[in-house]
Amino acid sequence: MAIRICKVYTVGTRNTVFSSFDEITKSKPEKKLIGKNHRKKGRNNQGLITTRHHGGGHKRRYRIIDFKRKKHNIIGVVFAIEYDPNRNARIALIHYQNGDKNYIICPDSLSVGSKIVSGPDAPVEIGNALPLEKIPLGTSVHNIELSYNKGGQIVRAAGTSARILAKENDYVTLRLPSKEIRIIHKNCYATIGSVSNRDHNNIKLGKAGRKRWLGIRPTVRGSVMNPCDHPHGGGEGRATIGRPKAYTPWGKAALGVKTRKKEKYSDIYIVRPRV
Repeated sequence: MAIRICKVYTVGTRNTVFSSFDEITKSKPEKKLIGKNHRKKGRNNQGLITTRHHGGGHKRRYRIIDFKRKKHNIIGVVFAIEYDPNRNARIALIHYQNGDKNYIICPDSLSVGSKIVSGPDAPVEIGNALPLEKIPLGTSVHNIELSYNKGGQIVRAAGTSARILAKENDYVTLRLPSKEIRIIHKNCYATIGSVSNRDHNNIKLGKAGRKRWLGIRPTVRGSVMNPCDHPHGGGEGRATIGRPKAYTPWGKAALGVKTRKKEKYSDIYIVRPRV
């Protein structure tokens, strides 16, 4: 992926960097691989806000992605690489020998015409999906299952990859992009390579309007609210928050406090937590 740096033609193009989309080869999605996409906009079934700063944005059609990769020993050919508005990685349209079509998360350096295959006996090549026990140590992988046959759940964001560190008994040790070291069962599948769109972190939106196109609403500081709306609110003019440390809108300490549940079921699989 390449990026495009805008010149200062207008205020909206100042400090703007976005993708050049050179790798995109097809603009319209496959009709049979489109599903419904009812966006919650941060509300629950009662209409109450449960996640702030969500809402609006351009309409999106959901692309049905094959996270399981269970078409074993059937060779697929990359027909096109497409943009997906629902994720920051690119997706690849695969045509299989038996006539099926599927979308997968596009690995980095995969191009149109490349051949991929999944299964225990698949070669260790970019885009192929194998059980973790069949992948050599030191290999970069993505789209990793946490439970067998549940489909890839982690390492799916643009430019990310995990590395296989060790194999012992029924488990494989991996280092995730967050530097967390975790063990996963050896029968779980993963895809070889790193995720495409590595330059996603270099993108600068440049103006508030582009955030609204993405469905991200403004973030208001608590210090400019009323006392009834936020612990930092109130005061005359630009007053300080009036507390020794920062708090969330719900009155809990905000900075330096771990938000992960204590005694979570998956703690037994984490060898070293993320920093």
